[in-house]
Amino acid sequence: MCIPWSPLREEEEKNQQNQAKLSSSTHKRERLRGLADQSALLPLALCKPRQLVMVSPTSEQYDSLLRQMSERIDEGCGETIYVIGQGSDGTEYGLSEADMEASYATLKSMAEQIEADVILLREHQEAGGKVRDYLVRKRVGDNDFLEVRVAVVGNVDAGKSTLLGVLTHGELDNGRGFARQKLFRHKHEIESGRTSSVGNDILGFDSEGNVVNKPDSHGGSLEWTKICEKSTKVITFIDLAGHEKYLKTTVFGMTGHLPDFCMLMVGSNAGIVGMTKEHLGLALALNVPVFVVVTKIDMCPANILQETLKLLQRLLKSPGCRKIPVLVQSKDDVIVTASNFSSERMCPIFQISNVTGENLDLLKMFLNLLSPRTSYREEEPAEFQIDDTYSVPGVGTVVSGTTLRGLIKLNDTLLLGPDPLGNFLPIAVKSIHRKRMPVKEVRGGQTASFALKKIKRSSIRKGMVMVSPRLNPQASWEFEAEILVLHHPTTISPRYQAMVHCGSIRQTATILSMDKDCLRTGDKATVHFRFIKTPEYLHIDQRLVFREGRTKAVGTITKLLQTTNNSPMNSKPQQIKMQSTKKGAVTKREDGVPPVGMAAGGPPAGDEAPSTAAAPPTPTALQPSSKAGGGGGRRRGGQRHKVKSQGACVTPASGC
Repeated sequence: MCIPWSPLREEEEKNQQNQAKLSSSTHKRERLRGLADQSALLPLALCKPRQLVMVSPTSEQYDSLLRQMSERIDEGCGETIYVIGQGSDGTEYGLSEADMEASYATLKSMAEQIEADVILLREHQEAGGKVRDYLVRKRVGDNDFLEVRVAVVGNVDAGKSTLLGVLTHGELDNGRGFARQKLFRHKHEIESGRTSSVGNDILGFDSEGNVVNKPDSHGGSLEWTKICEKSTKVITFIDLAGHEKYLKTTVFGMTGHLPDFCMLMVGSNAGIVGMTKEHLGLALALNVPVFVVVTKIDMCPANILQETLKLLQRLLKSPGCRKIPVLVQSKDDVIVTASNFSSERMCPIFQISNVTGENLDLLKMFLNLLSPRTSYREEEPAEFQIDDTYSVPGVGTVVSGTTLRGLIKLNDTLLLGPDPLGNFLPIAVKSIHRKRMPVKEVRGGQTASFALKKIKRSSIRKGMVMVSPRLNPQASWEFEAEILVLHHPTTISPRYQAMVHCGSIRQTATILSMDKDCLRTGDKATVHFRFIKTPEYLHIDQRLVFREGRTKAVGTITKLLQTTNNSPMNSKPQQIKMQSTKKGAVTKREDGVPPVGMAAGGPPAGDEAPSTAAAPPTPTALQPSSKAGGGGGRRRGGQRHKVKSQGACVTPASGC
């Protein structure tokens, strides 16, 4: 008799099976495959086993399968993995040759309907027949590709730049720094062998999953334009510094470049030392999924390697991390871990050698299967954050950064800001480049460079944004955030100042107040901050890192506070400072005429009037300002000397 399919009953049975498997460490592989298959349950009242559904589906079943594929590709930001021959309980039964070909024909037909490619990942034999894993990846248009950003962190001398040089240039290292020389940007980096800036390099994959990077035979450099033209997916590596001296650069790279994933490098011979825990804690605080790469296994003794892996697994399982470490040793492990990596609980561990090339193919396969974590909608208002500025001869001012949301097209007019006064200025986009390739538009989640019209580079800084006029942006001097203090040697109290990293923003902020008297390591509180230099463009629920020396705290913005005063809290007008050094300086004359720099009936020059109806400055107050200056505002001594020699007579109209 055919029993109708019940989603509730099947879900209960699946939960019971998962609980039983979780209690036994010997079923780890089956548990992971079961987790990978939970998102692929068919919402169909089927009477035949699930592994046979795609052999000969009815029209109703085909439509449901097609909708499911479209939803899974949208959730996976353009790609998903199908396992043909697997049951609804996660068990791989296998299919005969004829059933497998029929299932593949159905999968191929559905992929053509939504304009996607089908790539065979692996094939293995089970008791009932064959089981195949297919990658379904949506096609992209001309000069377009999927982009995944991976931040590379780890302690100094862990092999970060060397690994990127081997991956992107396709040449193995010689053990003496040959591969890393191609990634350094500055002369002192080449001389010391240590990265001190944020570097970028790319690794392209075609529709078949093959690496397309081919360095120039003459100079050995990569031509990004050719790589992007041949690629359907590009991995952007963000090479960060490992030395403690450059921690602020690493923090800016993690917050400002918005990585999708974090690759933590650990030297097998050195183990978990130095900044390894710092960088891991930073990635966890920013909710970035982490996978670990253990390097230099060719030169490390077996007992030292096992000790490093044991310490690494203990660290990942600790209460602060609560990760599931998985040693990747085969293609089966790669597919299982890549399918579950978006859950942020799993942490794959690769063991590689940059000299012998051992296990590099597994790492490349894993990178090819990674998909962006966030999907973006084009109908949202455009927003672009700036993380670097350039001045290109013959082009003008160029800004680079990440598109946070929306769609930006050529010749669009956006608002650039905030400036030191919190204003946003309209700016036109003259040209757009993506990975050094000219394009006509960029979407949310993509990095790009914009050439801007009629603006100087000196007026643009890191942390500014370009937004759509529909957003009506406003800059904030003050904001509230819920923070967690990760480490502080003493106590934190009001008036404490530290550096705030929020997106590409990096500016010192002062604690005005908080809901506790003081904060120590491990405390949580709602804190009221104020920037000390310029206002910034912020979002609610935006993550931030609060650091000063060895003090570190992380949190989330909960409230934005708009201030009516457009000047920072600790700024004072320059003219008032000059006059305050004069003996017997007064704020107002007996005859009612204000001194130089003071508007009649208003605050000192440089401060904002308390009311919009404030009286304008009198002509007599402004007339002697050019004479008393004695050659401009820079010659303060000459101004004081001249005023003193005149017997403190400020205005000629006073009858001196």
